[in-house]
Amino acid sequence: RERRIESDGPRGGGGDCDARCCGGTGEDQVQNIARFVSQRRVVAECCPHCCGCNSGQFAIVKRCWERSSGHQFAAKFIKKRQSEASQRGVLRDDIEREVSILQKIQHHNIVTLHDVYENKTDVVLILELVSGGELFDFLAQKESLSEDEATQFIKQILEGVHYLHTRNIAHFDLKVYALSSHPENIMLLDKNVPLPRIKLIDFGLAHKIEEGAEFKNIFGTPEFVAPEIVNYEPLGLQADMWSIGVITYILLSGASPFLGETKQDTLGNISAMNYEFDDEFFGHTSELAKSFIRQLLQKDTKKRLSIQDALNHPWIKSSEHREEPSKALERKCEHRQLKTKRLKEYTIKSHSSMPPNNTYINFERFAQVVEDITGMEDTFSQLASAQAVLQEDIDALASIYSQKELWYREESESIHHDLSQLHYEFRKVETQRRGVQEDVRAVEVAVGRVSERYRERQAHFEALQEELGAELHWVQEVVGSNQVVGSSGGGFPSCSFSSVFNSDLNEAIKELLNRSCGGDLLTGLNLDQQR
Repeated sequence: RERRIESDGPRGGGGDCDARCCGGTGEDQVQNIARFVSQRRVVAECCPHCCGCNSGQFAIVKRCWERSSGHQFAAKFIKKRQSEASQRGVLRDDIEREVSILQKIQHHNIVTLHDVYENKTDVVLILELVSGGELFDFLAQKESLSEDEATQFIKQILEGVHYLHTRNIAHFDLKVYALSSHPENIMLLDKNVPLPRIKLIDFGLAHKIEEGAEFKNIFGTPEFVAPEIVNYEPLGLQADMWSIGVITYILLSGASPFLGETKQDTLGNISAMNYEFDDEFFGHTSELAKSFIRQLLQKDTKKRLSIQDALNHPWIKSSEHREEPSKALERKCEHRQLKTKRLKEYTIKSHSSMPPNNTYINFERFAQVVEDITGMEDTFSQLASAQAVLQEDIDALASIYSQKELWYREESESIHHDLSQLHYEFRKVETQRRGVQEDVRAVEVAVGRVSERYRERQAHFEALQEELGAELHWVQEVVGSNQVVGSSGGGFPSCSFSSVFNSDLNEAIKELLNRSCGGDLLTGLNLDQQR
């Protein structure tokens, strides 16, 4: 099917463009986000003051209409992140998650998604036009507000959240005041009816809670986040119930339960459960209402009311006003007016577009005169807010740096001490090594000397052995010649002579050895055995 989207204002140049729906439903349409059929842009014009549209950090909402039917819609332009290194724009996975969730929900208290388009820089969500403005702006303009009326609005919020929770979807960003950079997420479909219908919007942080899968994150608006978000604990559907408790507290009192001077103070108050029901703000509030808030603002998620328990709470089930019947009517009216006055003050303090009550008419009369000044003030306010956030981040980084610097200094001193000890041990081992090397060299010199002496004695022994062999040979020749003479009968008996001669010869050899180098030879042999 074809849809023609026209701009609402002169900046569109009065032109229009053709853009086909991405087609399909559910997961198919998410996958088809990448295919922007029309080569021309989807054009729409921002008109925040007349349709309740607004802009966030990376998204702008503009009014648009369908040429064929004239039906008006809200076009949410989500800036895509162009690269992994960039910090500007929204990751594609986050955009697809938001689209996937919006496609699965259809409830009278939740904004409806009609179409999805894409161009080179943005993904465009065509949403139901919610033109009644923000809930707190509407309540702050009322002259009176009863607890019963507040109950009706809280009940509508609960019904929308109940629809989400039955599908295991957590919104994670329920809030009720309008900062210039953080629009309120609880809107009115049409404020010109006796009981305006609540519409929950902005599912950029919403997640489907998968059973058995642990999910942790730090996100949301500090004033409304649950303790488990502050403490980086596993998150679930109960985080939305805490936010509803904070919203109810503010709605009935005009005061924020955990708001501190800084973001860190606010988060610290949430973690410490630092809140109370001051009589100045809750002096005429029913005990049932305070009980409802107490059971929602439970740090233990198991003790916190579930969405079904909240809907069944007596304060929600009954629409009767809980004030004592003895209170005079004029006191009741005075109390109601005071309550809306506090809501005005809270809304103004929270940078809402709602001016103070006693100057509201004057602002209405001179709106045209101060339009440019208001725009400049908004710009300066955004810059101041951004500067404050940046300063907080710088202070946090400086604190982390100081802690890291102290840790590095301690580690450096410890490592320096260990290195000094290792250096001392190394020098000690090096000295021992040099001593051992000197001992080895001395032993090598001694061994060389002994080897040289042994070689000399060995040569001497070999020479003596040759000399002794020659002597023995001569003796044997003499003995042989004597035996020849004896056998021829010319002398002594041979056996007697041979025995005596051999004995004398042995004695002579021993004496010869003793007179020669026999001692040196034995010494050399001993040295050889020791080696």
